[in-house]
Amino acid sequence: MSARANSPPVTQLDHARILAPAMSEPLRDVAVIDVGSNSVRLVLYRVEGRAIWTVFNEKVLAGLGRGMAATGRLSDDGKIQALSALKRFRAVLDGATPGRIFTAATAAVREAADGKAFVQQVLDETGLAIRVLSGEEEGCYAALGVVAGASEAHGVVGDLGGSSLELTRLEHGQPGAGVTLPLGPFALGAPRPMDPIALRTACDAHLSRVADLFTANTFYAVGGAWRNLALVHMAVTGYPLQIVHQFEFSARDAMDTARFVARQSKGSLERIPGVSKKRVETMPYAAVALEAVVEALGVQTLSVSAYGVREGMLLEAMGPTERGLDPLIEGCRALGEREGVAANLGPALEAWLSPFWRGLAPVFENGREAVLVSAACRLCDIAARLHPDHRADLAFDQVLRAPIAGQSHAERAFLAASVFSRYTAQSATREGGGVTRLLTPDRLKRARALGAAMRLGCDLSGRSPQLLAAASLRPGPRGLHLVVRADKAELVMGEQTRKRLGALADVLEIPFSIDVK
Repeated sequence: MSARANSPPVTQLDHARILAPAMSEPLRDVAVIDVGSNSVRLVLYRVEGRAIWTVFNEKVLAGLGRGMAATGRLSDDGKIQALSALKRFRAVLDGATPGRIFTAATAAVREAADGKAFVQQVLDETGLAIRVLSGEEEGCYAALGVVAGASEAHGVVGDLGGSSLELTRLEHGQPGAGVTLPLGPFALGAPRPMDPIALRTACDAHLSRVADLFTANTFYAVGGAWRNLALVHMAVTGYPLQIVHQFEFSARDAMDTARFVARQSKGSLERIPGVSKKRVETMPYAAVALEAVVEALGVQTLSVSAYGVREGMLLEAMGPTERGLDPLIEGCRALGEREGVAANLGPALEAWLSPFWRGLAPVFENGREAVLVSAACRLCDIAARLHPDHRADLAFDQVLRAPIAGQSHAERAFLAASVFSRYTAQSATREGGGVTRLLTPDRLKRARALGAAMRLGCDLSGRSPQLLAAASLRPGPRGLHLVVRADKAELVMGEQTRKRLGALADVLEIPFSIDVK
């Protein structure tokens, strides 16, 4: 299909031209300065393989793009606030000494008549060389940021900044065609009082010219204003898990939320828990834009991404080996190794469980079951340093809310429930975090089974990969079959192994047996 007449230019992204070569040395401690149309931000990251950890995050809502639609220039007050923030960021960087510093400026600086002069002023007064991204680059990096958190993301990415909206196609983790539209709140007139009808008409006019190229079932929403809309939905509906990254909701729920926000006063929005008070002046504009996008593109599901341009720049700088890793498994590996004490236990436990687990009908689709088992096994030692009376509860909370990408909210709940059962023989499942709202009964039962299987493997072997290799767990004619090598028969002496095996069999509702060969 082709774009309609008078449409904005839709660019098929040339990734070889846009993306810089990967660094020869692995990323470790890095910083990103992001000069946006609304916010100016410094983030310090620790990168461990494919896992990205935020260790420091500071932003100032300077509003560089405020009023630019009328003047064509950056806001005077915004420039003062942004420059002050960047001077502070320079001081922080001098103390933190990251291995590499990335910088990016987006639509407001790119399009303002005094944008180049502002970049030069920043260089003169702080020594920071700010890279001004084209709309094409901005959209590509936003899409790569979504991929950094969800490797196989497929649909359309919408990155809403203060002055622009970038739409970029994603084909199973690969960015495709992109376009920049003047649909950011400042471009639409914020913070002036909003005329909803005129605003919606303007949004529809821009979107109608490119909608044919960007229809999608799944829309990945990037940007602080849209994240705050998701928080409003969570607060209004009593959603049990207050984590916005990879939160999914239906198009109908998104439309209802957008219409609710568009009708609220500034004071009403400020009273909603979790909503940034400095974003309330732009949220109604963002709400109308979201409603228009959902209808124009035929969206069925919205997935909110806390990752965007900054994380996209980090993914670009990774080597091909790191890029090919799974972000969930890598995040769990890094967290488990930091908190645990048994080196190499996770991969050994995964290999030990896999033959048995493959005999069970999957409760997650598209191969996710294997990924979740791998991730859970890398968390099997996560509570080793915690008080034994509270390990299960503490591990549950940590895993449920860990800042690890690559997992849906249902998968978070699955891993948390699995780790909870890894550390307790209680038949009841921890209710904190609303697990029963996030998991179907079949998935909850399977999570308990995975935890019981990890508990069996860890206790049977004393958390030793070498001893674990002396036993195997397989489905047999009498249900669950544990086989131990004859030279290690002592492993099944006493009551503990039988208790752990029996607990797993009870969850699966099958008989069990132990054999020494």
